[in-house]
Amino acid sequence: MRMVSVQTSRFPSHDGLPLAVDERGTGAPTLLFAHGFGQTRGAWKGAADALAARGCRCVTFDSRGHGESGRVAGGDYHIEQFAGDLHALALAQPEPPVLVGASMGGLLGLVLAGEARPAPFRALVLVDITPRWEAAGVERILAFMQAHPDGFADYAEAAEQIAAYLPQRRERKREDQLKPLLREGDDGRLRWHWDPALLAGVVRESERYQPRLLAAAARVDVPVLLLSGERSDVVSRETVAEFLRLVPHARHVEVQGATHMLAGDANDAFTREIAAFVQDVFPGGAARPAIPQEVH
Repeated sequence: MRMVSVQTSRFPSHDGLPLAVDERGTGAPTLLFAHGFGQTRGAWKGAADALAARGCRCVTFDSRGHGESGRVAGGDYHIEQFAGDLHALALAQPEPPVLVGASMGGLLGLVLAGEARPAPFRALVLVDITPRWEAAGVERILAFMQAHPDGFADYAEAAEQIAAYLPQRRERKREDQLKPLLREGDDGRLRWHWDPALLAGVVRESERYQPRLLAAAARVDVPVLLLSGERSDVVSRETVAEFLRLVPHARHVEVQGATHMLAGDANDAFTREIAAFVQDVFPGGAARPAIPQEVH
């Protein structure tokens, strides 16, 4: 696997807010990665490196209010802003990209794929998300995000809390892995990279978007791959079955041993499934890796 360089830039979104963007590779197709709520573009590093090395062009970015991207003045966040960012990024690519969207990123992609015409994506990969989700799993995520308003005394304390939240991960995050996820305040304490105001705006709006998401799913006419985690508490067999009824041409793969944090739990299997999907849908695209299958 060849080494891949990363080019970082600032993309002025539809309303001028700057978004931090990384580009890897120069091949085809273009894969545009949209992370989940509370994450950063760093969540895709392993997959983007591997897929770029296999011939794809990979674009990752921090959503507004996350990581190194701009924050909305006054904290007035709305889901439409995030959809506008994703749409603008898709249109800025040299060709319609394949969207790889996790959780919030997948829902935004689903709305755009179902509503925008022409569709801004060549294909859609949904990472452990369906138009209807399990409330208990989402509440667990939000509880963690709200649990440490005063931050952490040091990186060791942050690593301990993340390990408790993600017990399936064998290795604790190192300080160099944590630095992009935390910011040091004037009081010397470390707090999460995302704008706390996000919890009020986006979370408040999410539930009422479910009817719109279900309607959008039924109108999706591009190739779709749904990847779900075997141990996910956000996506269930019931929500997957409902999605497949709405999008009968979609294919579904359940990744064994993975939770909602699928790419981080099983990056090799995750990457392999995307490479196989791209090869099947776009035979001239990235090469299928010759690795035995481990998912069912």
